[in-house]
Amino acid sequence: MEINIKRLGNAYHLEASNEDGLTIQSDASESIGGGNKAMRPMQILLSSLGGCSAIDIIHLLNKQRQPLDDIQIKITGEREAHKVPSLFTDIHIHFSLYGQIDSKKAERAVELSMEKLCSVKQILDKTAKITWSWEVIEE
Repeated sequence: MEINIKRLGNAYHLEASNEDGLTIQSDASESIGGGNKAMRPMQILLSSLGGCSAIDIIHLLNKQRQPLDDIQIKITGEREAHKVPSLFTDIHIHFSLYGQIDSKKAERAVELSMEKLCSVKQILDKTAKITWSWEVIEE
């Protein structure tokens, strides 16, 4: 795995690219001179948690032939106040699973992702208390 980062402009706006040419941008807040043109790195970290767990859950439900029509995830994070570095202390992730999904299979998929499979969650476990909840919404 390789990531290359280049500066866009003369402030804090950055673009990271992987070996396949896929990109993601980041920026700093305006309060320190950033342009607020992209998510900040800690927001990207929470996004990575959601993306990692979503991939697990989609994969697990597909293997069980569960008709997942959509997945939406809301993540909230609290960071240490007045500290540098300011690490996450508490994170909550809520999964909304849409479709005619067996609730026991949905619960098991979420648990497997959060307790065993999601690499990003395992990293964040070192500093943050991570909780989760889920719901199945039959449309």
